[in-house]
Amino acid sequence: MFTILTGGALLSIFHALIPSHWLPILAIGRSEGWTPAKVLTVTLFAGSAHVLSTVLAGIAFAAAGGAIAARMESVTHWIMPTVLIVWGGYYIYAHYFHHHFHLHEQRSDLGIIASLTLSMFFSPCLEIEGYFLAAGPFGWPFVALLALVYGSISILGMIIWVWLAQHGLHRLNWHTWEHNAGIITGLTLVASGILSWILH
Repeated sequence: MFTILTGGALLSIFHALIPSHWLPILAIGRSEGWTPAKVLTVTLFAGSAHVLSTVLAGIAFAAAGGAIAARMESVTHWIMPTVLIVWGGYYIYAHYFHHHFHLHEQRSDLGIIASLTLSMFFSPCLEIEGYFLAAGPFGWPFVALLALVYGSISILGMIIWVWLAQHGLHRLNWHTWEHNAGIITGLTLVASGILSWILH
């Protein structure tokens, strides 16, 4: 359980750093002349929508994991760690195909905010779902704890990075960070799977 929660927290920290989660909001805010406070507020709304859809998908994965565990006692000993490793391998292999959302031009602030929020809602991050699948056999309180950790770190991280970017951090090379997102995510998942094997 500790390995799943720690791996989920680490992935959530990295998840919040991915520029495609917050850089477009910052760019649109600047082009539309939004105040820094408004940009942070929009980041909160869009980030919350993104986390909500990811957690809803995670609940379905957790239910599947719990159902499998009820029928197979070995699920938490080697099947779930294997799932994490395979999932991580997929992200290492296909990291350069991953895109979170695309923006569409709107004329009003309300249209822009709605577009950002809906785009984030309908593009949940599947990277974390392997952890929800692994958490299922441990019961719903643990799944809820994982969701709380993931959601709070992701939203807070996005807000912090937007705030920092407003204060000069935009000079960093975000393209390199974005390009390597899949590799880092994959390695985190693989490491969690290996640790789960060892600790069992």
